Amino acid sequence: MGALSGLKVLDLSRVLAGPWASQLLGDLGAEVIKVEKPGGGDDTRGWGPPWLADGAGQATTDAAYFLCTNRNKRSLTVDITQPAGQAIVRELAAQSDVVLENFKVGGLAAYGLDYASLSALNPKLVYCSITGFGQDGPYAARAGYDFLIQGMGGLMSVTGRADDEQGAGPQKVGVALTDILTGLYATVAIQAALAHRAQTGQGQQIDLALLDVQVACLANQAMNYLVSGTAPRRMGNGHPNIVPYQDFPTADGDMILAIGNDGQFARFCEIAGHGEWADDARFATNAARVRHRAALLPLLRQATVMKTTAEWIALLENAAVPCGPINDLAAVFADPQIVHRGLRLDLPHAAGGTAPQVANPIHFSATPIDYRRAPPRLGQDTEAVLRELGRSEATIAALRAAGIV
Repeated sequence: MGALSGLKVLDLSRVLAGPWASQLLGDLGAEVIKVEKPGGGDDTRGWGPPWLADGAGQATTDAAYFLCTNRNKRSLTVDITQPAGQAIVRELAAQSDVVLENFKVGGLAAYGLDYASLSALNPKLVYCSITGFGQDGPYAARAGYDFLIQGMGGLMSVTGRADDEQGAGPQKVGVALTDILTGLYATVAIQAALAHRAQTGQGQQIDLALLDVQVACLANQAMNYLVSGTAPRRMGNGHPNIVPYQDFPTADGDMILAIGNDGQFARFCEIAGHGEWADDARFATNAARVRHRAALLPLLRQATVMKTTAEWIALLENAAVPCGPINDLAAVFADPQIVHRGLRLDLPHAAGGTAPQVANPIHFSATPIDYRRAPPRLGQDTEAVLRELGRSEATIAALRAAGIV
């Protein structure tokens, strides 16, 4: 029994931010019904290659992208542009605790599936709307995509090589981080709204914007600007407030040094054979190292190339100096800590064979994550859900023949 067992979630969202939230709710025990368009479904089903293989080793129509964010859900295909389809969704919403959607502002009102319409049927409903720019403001009508938001929200202004380095320029993060963070905020907000409902009996609408989330997650970089009035610059892998805290070359590749205090720096200097650096007034404190970054970093690079990455890690870990390799994904999933923590798993899939998954990172002592369902095939649960709503086999057949489901 998951921590959210008994919670019913109706997921009208697609792509990443909304589905990430609903997958997390499903991992925590909620029942999630994913509503998809007949014939095509969630756009990410087609965002391949690579494609999932079936039991015979043949490619399916489900892309790896879809698999990353849709486990522990049931797939119901419904055409919400049709009155009969709208009626099915309204009936499900009347029985649900949560609705998730990421349509454009006002997009669901034409179908009677907006918050005002559904909360009239179910006043306890928690209705989470995810958009690019929010439900109001001068940009509210715009479509929002992660890449666009990373640029507009300032993340790309602090990501990439410094302006005086070869290859300088703005750079997006290698995953759709703003979507992921918005999904996480949505999950937190939904549970807060459910706690409020438990006290008052009333649901509410949650208005989440990707742009708002991106700005909120600038964290220390945003505060550096607000406190100083100076916009942070791109620094490659350097850190604006800590030195040394970046990548360094080794005899056979690269490693990361993440030195967070003066004691760690002194121990590194001893191991590197340059104890005098820790006594140098330019480098003795972190504040001094930040000021004299340009003088210190070349000295560090000259020292780090004298040993292999593995040699450095063995020496520095033994001295409690934070360091590590820069792994590709093959090395990540082969790492003994990752293997021990079970972050790779495989779930039986309806197409035959299994669907690989990255495990949920939450570890509960009493309500463990329950991997009940692999990401579903398109419409896999349509008939079962409709029967649960009381539709007869003849009615289901008629709905299917009309293209409504």
